[in-house]
Amino acid sequence: MATVVEAVGVETDGAVARIILKRPPLNILTIENLEELNRILLGLRHEPELRALVLQAEGKAFSAGVAVEDHLPGKAEAMLATFNETFRLLRGLACPMISAVHGPALGGGCELACFADLVVASESATFGQPEIKLGVFPPIAALYFPQRIGLARTLQLVLTGDVISAREAERIGLVDRVVPATELSTAVDTAVAGFKAKSAAALRLTKRAVLAGAERGFEAGLREMEVFLGELMKTDDAVEGLRAFLEKRPPVWRHG
Repeated sequence: MATVVEAVGVETDGAVARIILKRPPLNILTIENLEELNRILLGLRHEPELRALVLQAEGKAFSAGVAVEDHLPGKAEAMLATFNETFRLLRGLACPMISAVHGPALGGGCELACFADLVVASESATFGQPEIKLGVFPPIAALYFPQRIGLARTLQLVLTGDVISAREAERIGLVDRVVPATELSTAVDTAVAGFKAKSAAALRLTKRAVLAGAERGFEAGLREMEVFLGELMKTDDAVEGLRAFLEKRPPVWRHG
């Protein structure tokens, strides 16, 4: 199934969804584009067998960020509310998220790309939060990047507004894997195949458990581990995976 509305497209096959930014050359994000992205993400919440979401883009850039004019008085409140909702929906996504990054990923585009669980970038990709040069700051980067790359490196990025290479982004932990441009699609497909081979229920509950610890602290997260016995071990897939290992055979997942 393929659907394209305005500047955002989505393709799903039940196990994998691909969201494609389709506003080349720079994939500037407007309030309207973000609203469409949010509608797509809302729809994906109702696909329990989804094993991976891939976020990618057409054109010469992943995304140069949110339209500057949408930051001005009269639009800023709506823009921020819509932008924040995008990340709430992504955070609530049950399946792993992969971003495939080529060319510039700047401002809101950098925040969007690096919010993924697995960030795969081509050697030509660049990353940066140049908002400080316009007299503003990146809200999601300020909130989330300290978890991903640490406080000091976050401050360096958001206070200088410097743009860094894919290799440097990989070195500091903002990017997980860098490959030649010609191998980007293959690298993403390999990652997708790895998730498709796993139980959708196990992926969903594992991600939920990890986020619980990250967001609530160890003790509260430990209480969340009741999901292990209360939900995970009640799924057919958990029992099947364990038995398959003991019987030295490939598992046959019921959920997909």
